[in-house]
Amino acid sequence: MKRPISVLVPQDNEIDATPTYLFDYASLYREDARRAGLSWFREARYGLGVHFGLYSLIGRGERVLSEGGLTESEYRALTDLFTCARFDALELVEFAIASGMRYIRFTARGEDGFSLFNTSRSPFNSAASKARRDLLGELASACEYHGIGLCVQYSLGTDMVHAQGPRPGRDLTIADLERYREFVYGQLEELLTQYGSLAAICLDGADQVGSHALSKHFESENVIRYIHHIQPQVLVSLGQGLVGSEDFLCCGEDAPAEDAPELERGWIHRKTGKTLEYRVSMSGKAWGYHVESAGKHLREDRVWSQLAKVCKADGNLLVGTALMPDGSLDYEDVTTLVDVGKRIEDNGFPR
Repeated sequence: MKRPISVLVPQDNEIDATPTYLFDYASLYREDARRAGLSWFREARYGLGVHFGLYSLIGRGERVLSEGGLTESEYRALTDLFTCARFDALELVEFAIASGMRYIRFTARGEDGFSLFNTSRSPFNSAASKARRDLLGELASACEYHGIGLCVQYSLGTDMVHAQGPRPGRDLTIADLERYREFVYGQLEELLTQYGSLAAICLDGADQVGSHALSKHFESENVIRYIHHIQPQVLVSLGQGLVGSEDFLCCGEDAPAEDAPELERGWIHRKTGKTLEYRVSMSGKAWGYHVESAGKHLREDRVWSQLAKVCKADGNLLVGTALMPDGSLDYEDVTTLVDVGKRIEDNGFPR
């Protein structure tokens, strides 16, 4: 079922379809939706990355399948154990707000190929698991209600389960790429038409895309145009930049050096004027839940110093938290990030 975009009825009775996260940019949105999205993101500064999936049940990070921790059949069988019993979208949004954050990024589909939304393109998804839940749909409703920007992360460069999906060591034919491209377009259409107004789609795996035949045949430029055509305000990133028409660029805790390999460097050192989003994981060891990281997560001062560095560079900081196997927040991160939120409330963002 498609979720309607929130609608305001001003005093003059004119309908305003501005997404709630862009209410402060309503006039600009009516003139130029994409420019409104860019202005919002440039000023957002701080976001929460939420990482959750079948890998959470194993507790060795998000790459347990690609690193050979399980066979594909063993990994698929985890859907019978995936209950998400304590996944609470409203709690996630309220936690982000209390932490001083302006947006949430949620992994709609990771490199393991498991989708956390109700997709007709693949039975390998949360709605078809034991949980029988559309987690992205629940989060979209909570974000729209509270006026928080919802960004989704989608693995484009690696798919460990799709028959024609790109993965390390696999040689792809043009026919493979065409079938995989059709699958990706189908899922992107679902994301853009079933979940209201999204703030961004982050196409993950730009380094993998650029390192094999996808770079030439997948037509990443057209993927970006397609997203903008359906929802003009949606910002698109392809990692550090692959084609140059991305709306913003992403990197790890530190930007790659100017003399780094081209795929690692991307467009980051070119004078594009694009907002650069730095990403840091609270656990340090992985983005997904990793049991051995317990007690070793980042603390308040470290997060604050990273936020200060990013603000000085006029960028955004995305702090990643890994949900526990049952879908609940990790209390170790909750206490730290809420304390950072109090500092932001008392002092504003660091300068």
